[in-house]
Amino acid sequence: MARDLVKKTPKSLLAKRLPDHIRPGLLVLFVGINPGLRSAAIGHHFAGHSNRFWKLLFESQLVSEPLTYQDDWRLPDWGLGLTNIVQRPSAQIDVLKPSDYAAGRKRLAAIVQRYQPYVVALLGVTIYRRLFPEYKTGGISLGLQGKVLADRPVFVLPNPSGRNAHYSYRTMLASFQALKCLEPD
Repeated sequence: MARDLVKKTPKSLLAKRLPDHIRPGLLVLFVGINPGLRSAAIGHHFAGHSNRFWKLLFESQLVSEPLTYQDDWRLPDWGLGLTNIVQRPSAQIDVLKPSDYAAGRKRLAAIVQRYQPYVVALLGVTIYRRLFPEYKTGGISLGLQGKVLADRPVFVLPNPSGRNAHYSYRTMLASFQALKCLEPD
């Protein structure tokens, strides 16, 4: 089904890349899997109708005012950055190839090395499993992990996509609040 959707999606949209919103000295670098088709079409991160990322940011007090996908470029004002492990958009992640993740891991490591965020927050267990293949199976707890990426601590958050039915909103919010608690004094 997802492959059929890709065939019907204009090539110009599939080739579209969203800009990273990063600058030196970030507290948190959020890392998504890849842009959805709506995000690519609109040109902003987490633009899906059912995506809870922006609501979670505000309710966890990581940002001081309600934001929407149109405000993605403003995240560095709060010491937050935003990128994706895979840059090319897709309707679903099952069309992403191992080579997409491998290239994304190298790119992400270079970004983290360059910008040195206080913590790298992965938006979903899937990203963690792709970055650290030794955890391909088995349970992964949300929160701060024992692994680092380019010498920066890694924190796993639930994927905020509306398609993610693995975690309740309450659990998602608690995870974002735990991330907020990591901020240095």
